[in-house]
Amino acid sequence: MKYELLGNHIIIRSKQFPRKAIERLSLKYSDFFNIMVFQNYIEKGGKMSKRKNRPIVAIVGRPNVGKSTLFNMLAGDDISIVKDTPGVTRDRIYADCTWLNYEFTLIDTGGIEPESKDVIFTQMREQAGIAIEMADVILFMVDVKTGLQDADSGVADILRRSGKPVVLVVNKVDKYEKDVPDVYEFYNLGMGDPYPVSSVNKTGIGDLLDEVVKHFPESEGTDEDDDRVRIAIVGKPNVGKSSIINHLIGENRVIVSDIAGTTRDAVDTSVMHAGQEYVFIDTAGLRRKKKIREDLERYMIIRTVSAVDRADITVLVIDAVEGVSEQDAKIAGIAHDRGKAVIIAVNKWDLIEKDNNSVKHFTEKIRSTLSFLSYAAIIFISAKTGQRLDKLYEMIDAVSANQNMRIQTGVLNEIISDAVVMQQPPTDKGRMLKIYYATQTGVKPPTFVLFCNSKDLFHFSYQRYIENQLRNTFGFKGTPLKLIIRERNEEN
Repeated sequence: MKYELLGNHIIIRSKQFPRKAIERLSLKYSDFFNIMVFQNYIEKGGKMSKRKNRPIVAIVGRPNVGKSTLFNMLAGDDISIVKDTPGVTRDRIYADCTWLNYEFTLIDTGGIEPESKDVIFTQMREQAGIAIEMADVILFMVDVKTGLQDADSGVADILRRSGKPVVLVVNKVDKYEKDVPDVYEFYNLGMGDPYPVSSVNKTGIGDLLDEVVKHFPESEGTDEDDDRVRIAIVGKPNVGKSSIINHLIGENRVIVSDIAGTTRDAVDTSVMHAGQEYVFIDTAGLRRKKKIREDLERYMIIRTVSAVDRADITVLVIDAVEGVSEQDAKIAGIAHDRGKAVIIAVNKWDLIEKDNNSVKHFTEKIRSTLSFLSYAAIIFISAKTGQRLDKLYEMIDAVSANQNMRIQTGVLNEIISDAVVMQQPPTDKGRMLKIYYATQTGVKPPTFVLFCNSKDLFHFSYQRYIENQLRNTFGFKGTPLKLIIRERNEEN
């Protein structure tokens, strides 16, 4: 087994592991490679997990048929799971939902007026076109109260040309016996069976979603043998995302322009570096809402969501001149919500007047604004000059190793036992939290299940303390950790 020392890490077969982890296993640096149990530990740490892509479902239709009402209902009802990260504000353009065993991303769109020459309606058609292009399944919504309209037929023509699976939704069927006869009129659209629903009364939703999930594509990109690291390059427009990729690959394979929003779609670029293959995913930049003239930019966040879903590591590019913004926090929240490893690349560092404390002060601003990304790795670069861009590969390798690290159960429980001794667990009315057992159940992100006597006693602050102890021992820089708390009866 080939190994070398680098700072506080040991490099084995291009995988990095903190020295503290090895010390926990009571191994000497000179002979640890001879111990089979540690070799097994390393091999497990390098194992890639399956990649899971969420299907995208877009709700389209003419204005005022109830698209947003259905969207909000699905996003807020028990059938859906929407995770909000503390301190992160996001536009409700999309929602991550679940139905049965299926996960999907739901997109809300503006109304389509196929024949209108109005500028606003023209832009809304373009918006919806983006959503249609990206969607795996389309919910075509019509209004039973107004009946079949010419505009509905126009929308149906657009959807037929898309070639995408379409589920016809007849909304506002609030009084079933009275309204159902009017539903049959929509068979004239030639879009298959109409599904009557009431977004307000939350009726018919189960049958609708049962039909939707039938059209989900079979999972792709889940081949465990594909060990290529996928990196999504995300950020606001004009922060230098495409320039970074162009420099990394050594050629202009991605269009670079000063026009905000040049990169409309995610572009995958395969790169070989030091004998290892990487896949970079370039994404459309996101603009602050009040600066949007064409509401098309509103849907670029969906492209980012899709790209982050397909990636292992997210590189958030921040403009050093502009500083850290609320929009950066929104974009970072997408990666955090999805449990992706994060590297923050501060670009245009060559334009900053610096002193000995410049890096420290900028880092503090990042940690303050993006407090929920305390685990993120940070690098200061210049896409224009190439400053430290080569170091980005090293950081990606290190973060990827941390993201895939597995901890042996015995070592994990030893760490937690020591942590409990160092800081007494919470108590309530004389009852103390007891942690019986812990085990790692997954990677990307590293996921740990902790069995205890009471979930209520396992306060968030103590969970954070346990997480910090794991990080102090094993590093895990760049990757979030997921702690799952399970309750076990004290008598068992």
